[in-house]
Amino acid sequence: MNAIALLGAALIGVTLGLTGAGGSIITLPVLVYLAGVAPKQAVGLSLFIVGVAALVGAIQRWRAGEIHFKAVLLFALAGMAGAAGGARLTPLVSSATLMIIFAILMLVVAANMLFGSKNEVTQEVECRPLRCLSAGLAVGVLTGFIGVGGGFLLVPALVRFAKLPMRVATGTSLAVIAFNSAAGFISHYGEAPPRWDLALLFAGIAAVGVLAGSKLANQLPVKKLRQGFALMVIATGAFVLWQNF
Repeated sequence: MNAIALLGAALIGVTLGLTGAGGSIITLPVLVYLAGVAPKQAVGLSLFIVGVAALVGAIQRWRAGEIHFKAVLLFALAGMAGAAGGARLTPLVSSATLMIIFAILMLVVAANMLFGSKNEVTQEVECRPLRCLSAGLAVGVLTGFIGVGGGFLLVPALVRFAKLPMRVATGTSLAVIAFNSAAGFISHYGEAPPRWDLALLFAGIAAVGVLAGSKLANQLPVKKLRQGFALMVIATGAFVLWQNF
């Protein structure tokens, strides 16, 4: 295993810890382009790695009081069902098509991070069941389909539909990611033999990274983190598109 791939594993965890999102969106490219894993096998591995790292981060955020349990329950229940369904879509598309869809999604999300609303609006927390279940289901389908934990979608969804403050949204996102990733991984299990040595190594490194990222998040400006991460996602998405056209 080359050092750059291991550095990528650490980056997965650090970005998850910093933003409650993002680690999942770079896991698939790291596995495919740095670790040499076939795209469809990488989907299942990605879900395992992100799920373990997110669980570690969620426990840390729970201790800090930064998790909204009603939102976790509603988003996770719908998200796990969606992830199981989304996983059934993966075999229907080619590896190249899967990566192109993934790259386009990366670019759309990054553009929203750069040009969307930058300021957090103070609002009363309100996670209505139908609204939160619907948003959770949509994120879950994408989680299962392209092998991402969905945090880059979950955080804005939790802020918009559950009206959570940003810090609570990022902590809650980690807990939901852990559930969604578990459901997606189980659904993909058996499609390709899991590379457990690689999965456990990457998950361990990412778990350490998420703890470090959570501590750094309290010391670094949120706006700069958001902009820096968005630029990294754009660069990665452009690279993936270039590789598959």
